[in-house]
Amino acid sequence: MEHFLNRVDAGRRLAAALESVDLERPVVLGLPRGGVPVAAPIAQALGAPLDVLVVRKLGVPGQPEVAMGAIGEQGARVLNDDIIDSAYVSPGELRAIERGERAELEVRIARFRGGLPPVSLDGRTAVIVDDGIATGATARVAAQVAKARGAARVVLAMPVGAPDALGSLAADPEVDEIICLSAPRGFMAVGMHYLDFRQTTDDEVAELLAAARSAD
Repeated sequence: MEHFLNRVDAGRRLAAALESVDLERPVVLGLPRGGVPVAAPIAQALGAPLDVLVVRKLGVPGQPEVAMGAIGEQGARVLNDDIIDSAYVSPGELRAIERGERAELEVRIARFRGGLPPVSLDGRTAVIVDDGIATGATARVAAQVAKARGAARVVLAMPVGAPDALGSLAADPEVDEIICLSAPRGFMAVGMHYLDFRQTTDDEVAELLAAARSAD
């Protein structure tokens, strides 16, 4: 089983793999919180802006783990009409859930970015980074939101991922390319592939983003 020392080590190794990929005008987007320390060395190596991509899943009433859509910054919104119809979600229920998730989204954006605007994705390559992929649900939503915000291409990058989830993501029309260093058979959990997998804090995310902005 391949192990990474920590998220920074994983990011450096991912950066080396990404340097051979054709990335036109890349923006590196870490999925908070654990994806940001992986994304930081990638952005530095590529000479690309670093930002967060904050997304919120819109869960079916009574089944919040089932995504009927997702929202992101700048009004980005994607819906899965098939799930909405099959779960008999009313327009009122959808609006109420979206209001709640939009409020939480804004809190997290303010916490991580300190009131600054997001980096524009219009016509650029969005390199979406996480510390690992177990189910692929968050990465799938993030790819949809990045395209909704104008990204020309979406590249998903992660140190480790479950083979089934990677296969599903590869078939997603919103995902243009996947870079994954390890896809072990019998995958059980992302944390098992790190020697140090301590939780990333909100403050650490904010500090990494501030350091990247000051280096631009």
